[in-house]
Amino acid sequence: MEFLPDMPCMALLRRSAAIALLSPATLALAQTSPSGWQAGAVLDLGASSRELALGQRDQGLGLGHSDVNVRGPLGRHFEAQGTAAVHSDEGKIEAEIEEAWLQTRSLPAGLQVRAGRFSSQLGYLNELHPHTDDFVQRPLLYRAFLGGHWFDDGLRVNWTAPTDLYLRLGLEVFRGHQLVREAASAKRPGAVVLSARTGGDIGRSQGWQAGLSLLHNRREAAVEAHEEEAGEEAGHEEEHAGAHGAAFTGRRMWLADIAWKWAPEGNNRQQQVRVAYEHAVIERLNRFATGSDRHHAGYLSVAWRFAPQWETAVRYDVLRVRQPHEDHFDDGRLREASLMLAYKPTHAQTLRVQFTQQRDRGGFPEANRSVQLQYILNFGAHAAHSF
Repeated sequence: MEFLPDMPCMALLRRSAAIALLSPATLALAQTSPSGWQAGAVLDLGASSRELALGQRDQGLGLGHSDVNVRGPLGRHFEAQGTAAVHSDEGKIEAEIEEAWLQTRSLPAGLQVRAGRFSSQLGYLNELHPHTDDFVQRPLLYRAFLGGHWFDDGLRVNWTAPTDLYLRLGLEVFRGHQLVREAASAKRPGAVVLSARTGGDIGRSQGWQAGLSLLHNRREAAVEAHEEEAGEEAGHEEEHAGAHGAAFTGRRMWLADIAWKWAPEGNNRQQQVRVAYEHAVIERLNRFATGSDRHHAGYLSVAWRFAPQWETAVRYDVLRVRQPHEDHFDDGRLREASLMLAYKPTHAQTLRVQFTQQRDRGGFPEANRSVQLQYILNFGAHAAHSF
């Protein structure tokens, strides 16, 4: 199988090395900073035999979601984090500020406030950095509805209940321009997220977590389909102005998720099973939509660490959308199945191979099959992995 690079290999390696060269400073800051500040970096290199429908990896060699981040306290009552991310898109390197937020540390009654640019806690995966995922690319649900990884400028208020059973309620208000590009210059908040999350342990070997989120998007989705010839070139440029823009949007999205983990006696270093399921429904697509015009997406993934350094996983995705064409809609259906094998020689390294098969059920002629390779290297400190 042949991998055809979209960019010169040396150019890619030079840009990748620029991130790698930050590692000595990163390690020094992480180990010696007396103020409690830590820094880290992640290098994500990949290669794909073919590009997938709604895919976010170029054919051939490419730079995945790589970043440099710093985090630490600001006195007793606040903490801050900043993350700069780079990735390749159609042979070009794109850079952006992914996180720049300030968060409280000592509010009473289980309250916490965050302001700035950050990832929404909508769903199970979105708040996590992509390099912590079990697969090379995120599920169709995230790629189609959230641009893969939705971060935005806004304000968050969380409340955590003082109970043995974990319970967190959250309210987030965002500009919303990452979901609908026309909102970029709007003065009013463009998106509001309400979320609830709960979870707990079952004995010493099992844990679970479940969530329900509601996204209210004040911006109307495009009336014309993205592929209309009249606006194809402009839409293409607009898409690359913000690589995380959603392909399908609406005024309201419900997203439910549940995750379960098992490890013998709670020791996940030797063995672990991880199961996750999410399902999303988007309503009120645009001014011409009826109550029956909705987008649906869901996935089920199962990952198994069968040895300390080896993991395998399988995921099945379903996407059903109503593609707008002025005052009517066309059906779009896409299915995707992925099989992954990962080797992790150290805690800081992951070498992954994944096979993905897509099936077009209408509206996605670009559906494909692809073999993807991924290498992830972590430098310095990084935040602890959440559930």
